Amino acid sequence: MEAKRANFRALLPIAVFLVLYLGTGIWYEYISPVEGQPGFYIMSVVVAFILALMVAMLQNRSLNFDEKIRICAKGIGNENITIMLFIFLIAGAFGGIAKQAGGAKSTANMLLNIIPGNFAVPGLFIIACIISMSMGTSVGTITVLVPIAASVSESGGISLPLCVATVVGGGMFGDNLSFISDTTIAATRSQGVEMKDKFRANFRIAFPAALVTLIILTAVALRSKSVNIGHFDFNFIQAIPYFVVLAMALLGLNVFIVLIAGILLFAIAGTVTGTLTYVSAFTSMGEGTSGMFETMIVTILVASISALIRENGGFEAILQFIEKHFSGKRGGKAGIAALTALMDVSTANNTVAIVVAGPIAKEISDKFKVEPELSASLLDSASCIMQGIIPYGAQLLVASSLCAATNVSIIPYLFYPFALAAFLIISILRTKESSNAAAGLKTEARTKLRQKQHKTA
Repeated sequence: MEAKRANFRALLPIAVFLVLYLGTGIWYEYISPVEGQPGFYIMSVVVAFILALMVAMLQNRSLNFDEKIRICAKGIGNENITIMLFIFLIAGAFGGIAKQAGGAKSTANMLLNIIPGNFAVPGLFIIACIISMSMGTSVGTITVLVPIAASVSESGGISLPLCVATVVGGGMFGDNLSFISDTTIAATRSQGVEMKDKFRANFRIAFPAALVTLIILTAVALRSKSVNIGHFDFNFIQAIPYFVVLAMALLGLNVFIVLIAGILLFAIAGTVTGTLTYVSAFTSMGEGTSGMFETMIVTILVASISALIRENGGFEAILQFIEKHFSGKRGGKAGIAALTALMDVSTANNTVAIVVAGPIAKEISDKFKVEPELSASLLDSASCIMQGIIPYGAQLLVASSLCAATNVSIIPYLFYPFALAAFLIISILRTKESSNAAAGLKTEARTKLRQKQHKTA
């Protein structure tokens, strides 16, 4: 394939999107707020990407409109994009029927009844990790557990922002690692890697961060008085499907099989316990898939924009910039993480950030010899770190809306996202260059030295 000539002007569609979406969000969130409406939800991400696509279509006059449409179609028709779209649909159906069947609430309540009163806060973190791993969604986990966290705070006299931040952190743990999370789906498909391989690479960063967080929370718990959490009603049958799905995912089974099996198990559990009927089962699955439509539309738009940017030399321009400012495999990993973090800060959506950064990250990983599972792990981890701490992200906005704590007051207690950031940076700094790359660098250094000596002579 012929290399494209670097052209920074090809990146104009991304700049247009960032100015429209981020600029509108900042203006209406902090400068001129609209009562009852979050600033970052006024400008639809879909509309912003449509306008960005229009800009991309107007570029490169050497191609006619039909040729640009064919380029977009080729980008949309990529195998990984197609698989991603199908998984989003099935994951939506799974989430819908699981919620209607009462699985999340029963699972959370069952685990809450096990927690000793004096370990309520670290217990909340563990439960949030398990629920988010099973559900594949941080927002869903936060919605279920924040009201309980608020109750724990009140009954035990524990800081409310601390309890809420603990749930948010646990939610981001599962969002980052779950096999059925849309961020995991986007990260693995964009890099063309198996989920089990990405999980192993990701686990080496996420588990130490979770362990450090748990130690901190345990230390806090030991200094606090015992909390009377109370008894929560649950149905064990409704909780079983989540644990089966989690076990199947950890065994490395195909994600389609895992999700379809989960749908069937929740349909059976809901029917047996009376929480589902024929009508409510299919209605809930329909609502779940509908909830994925925006993400799917964004994926299609981004695939089109990325194809045009690549054709116009935008990706080559980014690669040249990274080559100029970073070096070796370590530099490539740092570039992927920084790019993804920037996209998440700009879009306030970790899935969208991965979808946007994914194609560029693939180019970077190929250029700098970064293994695809590491590239996917960097995409998911960097996006979840930023998504977990930005005050205008859905996670903190939802958490603050469910309790009396403000989103800004929660941030100092977000131990897990900050710990994950620390371990991500450490993993990048500890990167060892391959022997071939190291040899190449030494050869280049020797060549430059000989040239310098020759000029001096």
